[in-house]
Amino acid sequence: MVQEIQSLYGHILEKELLEEISRVATFAEVASEQELIQPGQYIKTMPLLLEGSIKILRPDAQGQHLLLYHLEQGETCAMTLNCCMGHTKSEILAVTETPVKLLRIPVQKMEEWLGNYRSWRNFVLNSYHRRMMELLESVDLIAFSNMEERLLSYLDEKQKLLKQATFKITHQQIADDLHSSRVVISRILKKLENRGILKLHRNAIQLL
Repeated sequence: MVQEIQSLYGHILEKELLEEISRVATFAEVASEQELIQPGQYIKTMPLLLEGSIKILRPDAQGQHLLLYHLEQGETCAMTLNCCMGHTKSEILAVTETPVKLLRIPVQKMEEWLGNYRSWRNFVLNSYHRRMMELLESVDLIAFSNMEERLLSYLDEKQKLLKQATFKITHQQIADDLHSSRVVISRILKKLENRGILKLHRNAIQLL
């Protein structure tokens, strides 16, 4: 674990801080499609993602979810940071998209490090900035793009995250992430297949 921390964060965090992280952090491995954070719960630790991908979703009153952004290797969640620092309940759902390895940092250490380590403050601020830009991109897609454009952007992002052109996913999972219906998603996917952009398989999609 120490080597993984050094490899991912050694270029941005002080040696003393890296040593503290290795002492106080709790290491966890989680399978895919598992809920890490649920709406309404208090968050006691902040995740640092060592490996894998996590989806951050926003639930609505009807129990549906809208995909906000993905967390990738070396990143943390701005929504989690906000809840930790404000001691408020979570308003997001975090679900592992692939098997993940992560570190859980106690919330009290987060606050302590903000005062003690400049590199930690920069890391937190940069994380807020990246997440804000991704949220703005999501808003732009919803407000100014049609569903086909949103779907293509979603599939492109999925390919980049998983680093493969063919990946397992159901039409219903896509519909849930994009806050649409399975019928609409299936119709658009079939149209994209007819145009030679992708190929549909059973519970999987191949981008061409």
